[in-house]
Amino acid sequence: MNNLADEVFEQVRGLAGSEIREVLDFVGYLKSKHRASATAMEDEAADWAEFEKHAGAWSGKFNRDECHDRKILR
Repeated sequence: MNNLADEVFEQVRGLAGSEIREVLDFVGYLKSKHRASATAMEDEAADWAEFEKHAGAWSGKFNRDECHDRKILR
């Protein structure tokens, strides 16, 4: 173990059983928070990938008359 892990172990070793369970709950919370953060970054990357796929579809020119004069709207 490294020095930090040894220090944590020494601190936890002196706690009562219920306090140790609280420490374990907190460690679980930290791990789940990290997983949620990683998942959010993956979702954001997927969103950007979808945007990049369609980014060149718009020419930058918008004609309102053509927009409203489509076969589907007639």
